[in-house]
Amino acid sequence: MSERRLAVITGASSGIGATFARKLAARGWDLLLIARRADRLGSLAAEFAETHHIAAEPMIADLARDQDVERVAAKIRAAPNLGLLVNNAGFGSRGYFVETDLLVQDRMHRVHILATMHLTRAALSNLIPRRTGGVINVSSVAAFMQGAQSVSYCATKAWMNSFTEGLSIEMAALQSPVKMQALCPGFTLSEFHATLGMARSSISKSLWMTPDFVVEESLKGFERGVLFVIPSWRYKLVVAGMKRLPAWLLRWGARRFRKPGN
Repeated sequence: MSERRLAVITGASSGIGATFARKLAARGWDLLLIARRADRLGSLAAEFAETHHIAAEPMIADLARDQDVERVAAKIRAAPNLGLLVNNAGFGSRGYFVETDLLVQDRMHRVHILATMHLTRAALSNLIPRRTGGVINVSSVAAFMQGAQSVSYCATKAWMNSFTEGLSIEMAALQSPVKMQALCPGFTLSEFHATLGMARSSISKSLWMTPDFVVEESLKGFERGVLFVIPSWRYKLVVAGMKRLPAWLLRWGARRFRKPGN
């Protein structure tokens, strides 16, 4: 019997990360689940192991901390059956950049950019010699745009897209079958927006997607080697439109929605 492949998933305690874990476990993958919430992570790992008869290991780590990133990276480099890394950990913030907590902005850049870079490097050093597997970086449709009160989020997700595309080009240059994907969902029903204090009712119901749909689209795209996966035709249209809008129109739109008193 062949050895089961291992999927490493960050931000695995809820939402898209937990859904990746559930779907991959159902497909027979072993799991290394990374998150900060020990109780939730341990419960999910036990559930997946019992339900799907796979190995599921929880690993508590804060990816804004250099030492925790290195612990996870070392684990990834050493995994003999690594098949997939899902860089899903991340968060958003609301408010004008100059007014928000600098530590929150710093943390966002560390998690979205530095942790993604370090863990992807660890994964590729493992996968490329074995000519297998790949990396899914969970980005956002926000990567294709920019707007007031979400500057760092849009910028870090844009970096993630560029980083993923660049590595895809390098895999081709190396003639490596290792796959790269940037998953770019729009509004997804998870804890993400609740943490931001954003009411779901403020967004049209037609724009909300389930984590199940988002992850299924990602995994289908991964099998086909699709670099950018944008779930839902609605968001494909949004992204196509944003790419064509002139910069002056984007700035005009931002001013139309400025905070009262500014």
